[in-house]
Amino acid sequence: MSNPFVHLELTTPDVPKAKEFYSGLFGWSFEDSQMGPGMTYSMFRPSSGPGGGMFTMEGAPTMWLPYVGVQDIKSDTEKAVSLGAKVIRGPQEVPGHGWMTILLDPAGAAIALWQPNTPAA
Repeated sequence: MSNPFVHLELTTPDVPKAKEFYSGLFGWSFEDSQMGPGMTYSMFRPSSGPGGGMFTMEGAPTMWLPYVGVQDIKSDTEKAVSLGAKVIRGPQEVPGHGWMTILLDPAGAAIALWQPNTPAA
């Protein structure tokens, strides 16, 4: 079985402007959650396909980061490294949700791995 994209994440210096753009373009609605002092994470869930979120983080580039679902974050991170990837962050727990690793593939493209706390049905 192949591993699907399961989440898309946008880091942007202007979340309200991004929300206005994507809401106008695609009709997305957003649900905001506080992820710590001064950090709001805005989730979106389209009617089909993976959902995602957007947030602002000082020093982070403005970019989309795709997450691919995995069964075992540790072994899949190790496998990615053995194939030439560089670990940027992780494996790291996202409390109450699952585990993530952010990688650069051998050509330098960013991609993330995601293992939810409960496997998808």
